[in-house]
Amino acid sequence: MKAGVYYNNRDVRVEEKPVPDVGDREILIKVMACGICGSDVLEWYRIKKAPLVLGHELAGEIVKVGKGSAFKVGDRVFATHHVPCGECRYCKTNHETSCEVFHNENNFTPGGFSQFLKISGRSLKTGVFKLSKNMSYEMATFIEPLGTVVRGQRTAGTAKGDTVLVIGSGITGILHIMLAKELGAVNIIATDINEYRLGAAKKAGADFTINAKQDVPVEVKKVNNGRPADKVIICAGALSAAEQAIQSVDKGGTILFFAVPLPGEKVAIDFTPFWRNDISIRTSYGAAPRDNEEAIKLLSSGKIKATDIITHSLPLDRIAEGFALAAAGKDCLKVIIQPNQ
Repeated sequence: MKAGVYYNNRDVRVEEKPVPDVGDREILIKVMACGICGSDVLEWYRIKKAPLVLGHELAGEIVKVGKGSAFKVGDRVFATHHVPCGECRYCKTNHETSCEVFHNENNFTPGGFSQFLKISGRSLKTGVFKLSKNMSYEMATFIEPLGTVVRGQRTAGTAKGDTVLVIGSGITGILHIMLAKELGAVNIIATDINEYRLGAAKKAGADFTINAKQDVPVEVKKVNNGRPADKVIICAGALSAAEQAIQSVDKGGTILFFAVPLPGEKVAIDFTPFWRNDISIRTSYGAAPRDNEEAIKLLSSGKIKATDIITHSLPLDRIAEGFALAAAGKDCLKVIIQPNQ
């Protein structure tokens, strides 16, 4: 079979790999669609394990099942590679993405950017979901990224009537805009340095857009009746994004670090105003099974129209082009790879 092997953002090769053998309680999926995630092109994060086959936003058809599997050949499914154990103190206190199993157990062989993928371990129990008839494979690639957004906004406490500032209008920023609107936010403000993405943010439901090169805290007040934002969601890893967020949150508000600066970079914070004004700082990483289940409901009901932001759909032979587009992030939003096209 063919697989896209990642060496770095500028070197992704199509290579021949053996189709994985399937044992008891394992399944083999024919991958029909797999999205390129922002973390896939986060080079500092990925290159230390290169070369490897990436791809975790995938959907496909089961073509082989091992003994003891609850699935059958022909099932259309979405799958996620990292799942929590459900038994440790972190899982039992709703911090599933802090679970050691979640971080260290990978149940995909080799990865979603391949024609066939074996799924094993805990993912079979809580990480594989059957797709409804109205869920296309392309739509299903958004389950995992939307699941992370669902978890993030639950953590931030986004509520009806909130003013929400989204800093960074890439894929996750756009999904945050869509979800904030669905949750009843009344004034959604989006920033980015890229005018193409600002246009996409507007189409996704942002009430106002601000070029991040401007004085964002001042501009937020201009479009929000002189007041900062109730919820500030950081979807860009630049230090300037964190600094803008700190200056753009209202009293009683919350800053959500959905994206963070590079390892070792420090964000300077004067905590006195936060302490005095009851401002919270929260973080969110990944998605647990319950988050993916909520994402499936939002997508299948049409409340979140994620497929509207697919800008490129490419066969596996053009995966290098897809990675170049996603890494540059200029005139594109979501890039989907179709390994069996």
